[in-house]
Amino acid sequence: MAGVFSYESSEVDWCEDNYKHSENVVEYFNTMSSFIFFVISPIMLYLLHPYAKERNLAVHLVWIMMVFVGIFSIYFHMTLSFMGQMLDELSILWVLAIGYSLWFPRKHFPSFVKDRTSFARLVLIITIISTLSSFVKPTANAYALNCFAIHILYSLFVELKSCTDERVLRLAWASIGLWVLAISCWISDRFGCSFWQKLDFCYLHGIWHILIVMATAYASTLIAYLDASQEIPYSLPDLQYWPRNNWAIGLPYIVLKGTNTTRKTC
Repeated sequence: MAGVFSYESSEVDWCEDNYKHSENVVEYFNTMSSFIFFVISPIMLYLLHPYAKERNLAVHLVWIMMVFVGIFSIYFHMTLSFMGQMLDELSILWVLAIGYSLWFPRKHFPSFVKDRTSFARLVLIITIISTLSSFVKPTANAYALNCFAIHILYSLFVELKSCTDERVLRLAWASIGLWVLAISCWISDRFGCSFWQKLDFCYLHGIWHILIVMATAYASTLIAYLDASQEIPYSLPDLQYWPRNNWAIGLPYIVLKGTNTTRKTC
């Protein structure tokens, strides 16, 4: 049992040279880049609080879990232990599960699901089964998680087919662009390591960490905005960017321009 906590007990070894900068940290840059989770997550918790307070405070679970993704990512890349790998991958799985439970459009629920509570229970059961089955073939977990991401992109495409709002479409393309860049780094590091070693640039997985956190910030805000437009339309949701709304880049968030007086009453 103790072996699963041992250094380099995982079958996964990324391209970065091991122990290059520290005798106690296996993959130094991959470990350090994981701290981006601790920078972005608190900011997004703060920015999305007005929306979460109006919609459902469980929304905060997404970015709280992202903090745990950062913790487990640091642990994994610092040790390359089997337990670190599993905690890293399973925390991502639970982030996706929470997102599905909160934001998957009602109109796409299976016919036997009547409400969001029932759908959340279904997602919980599937996630528990997936968690247990992930120990059967651990090396396949990362590929399965990226398949979930592809389904999320497809669902966004379906939702945005009839959208004409330029700000929403710009956020959508930015989300997709960040994800494509992130997954390109992940794939290149995984399968093109020999090429990058020749260039003495073995840091693509660390760059993946940075890009995927930004992609999550953009995509989750986009999904939350679409959800708010459908579930709490009286709040008049709008998109803005932090720290300055007129900057070309920044962290997107939702502003609720409606008030309690705009809510329909019987």
